[in-house]
Amino acid sequence: MHETGQIYEKVILVGLDTGSAEQAERSLDELAELAKTAGAEVAGRLIQARESAHPATYIGKGKLEELKDLLWETESSGIICDDELTSAQLGSLESELSCKIIDRTLLILDIFAARAVSGEGKIQVELAQLRYRASRLTGLGRSLSRLGGGIGTRGPGEKKLEMDRRLIRERISRLKKDLKAVERHRELVRSQRMQSGVKSAALVGYTSAGKSSIENALTGAGILADAMLFSTLDTTTRTLTLDGTREILLTDTVGFIRKLPHHLVEAFQSTLEEAKYADIIIHVVDASNPQMEEQMHVVYETLRELGVGDRPVVTLFNKQDRLEGTDRKCRDFRADYSIPTSAKTGQGLEELKKALLEILRRDEIYIERLYGFSEAGKVQLIRSRGQLLSEEYVPDGIAVKAYVPKDIYGKL
Repeated sequence: MHETGQIYEKVILVGLDTGSAEQAERSLDELAELAKTAGAEVAGRLIQARESAHPATYIGKGKLEELKDLLWETESSGIICDDELTSAQLGSLESELSCKIIDRTLLILDIFAARAVSGEGKIQVELAQLRYRASRLTGLGRSLSRLGGGIGTRGPGEKKLEMDRRLIRERISRLKKDLKAVERHRELVRSQRMQSGVKSAALVGYTSAGKSSIENALTGAGILADAMLFSTLDTTTRTLTLDGTREILLTDTVGFIRKLPHHLVEAFQSTLEEAKYADIIIHVVDASNPQMEEQMHVVYETLRELGVGDRPVVTLFNKQDRLEGTDRKCRDFRADYSIPTSAKTGQGLEELKKALLEILRRDEIYIERLYGFSEAGKVQLIRSRGQLLSEEYVPDGIAVKAYVPKDIYGKL
């Protein structure tokens, strides 16, 4: 993959108000954050109230003239539209405005290209980019062929623009094979994890909610955590000790966002499935964000699409340190536990560990047994699959107190 350094350029944000002016403004606020993350300076914004996007130019003719004036006044080099554009819309806008045209999907793909670190992450991003570009070759052709760099050009970038559809299809086919090999490895790791009896919890949440900060605070994982959207892209799994003897695997996952491009959902299926196969979902929420409720809805909708609907959920209302002096009460009625937390101060993290332990206990049975010395293998099974609270060697054998999973109870 070809990546460029960060190039700052002025852009105009363009969005549609299809029924709620407030929601349109909030969506454009988020688009501004995405643009900043990609390395662009927002020089202006334009919103048009319409029932739906114009099939040819996204916005109407009058707003198009207004946009031309705004581009000239601000000396901006391009526009970023708040929705995914069709090939026809891309071509028409480029022809009308003679500037760089980027839509929300391409912007997010660009950020992902810059943030991908692992081999799997890079394959997933390139696959998503090529799928996007393959369906829009006619719309992207002239516009991107003359770009020298900047947002919207990372990843496959210029070297892919000269490819015809056949070459792109061949590249996609090769990437799919590479991704399948990575997915098989991930599935093998998952199956070994399940056989070992070690339970897992997946940190999910809206981008920038603080998932990486929570994992760092709990396990010292050392994951990059900053205020930028999608600061981490690759999953990280670490061991978390709950009460001195009991451990659980904690996995950080890619952040969710409104209008998450379907190209990304498809390409990142194996990564997102970390949540699908987890025993517990830890939903991290930015309690200081005014759009908290909306963001929570996006997360639950994404989980529903992934088929994650029957897992115990612990919701962490993070960033409580930013709410000092306010009386904001947070509660998630869809979760088993709602815990106010702060990765910065450590607030609520011990309560989280207790909640995780209580959830694990639901599928366990408490036993007090005396095993003969010839049954030491059963004690070892308890030690490896359950939680051995105490073992005492007495004249008649080994006295054991423990919590054991229901699936091995019959063997004991």
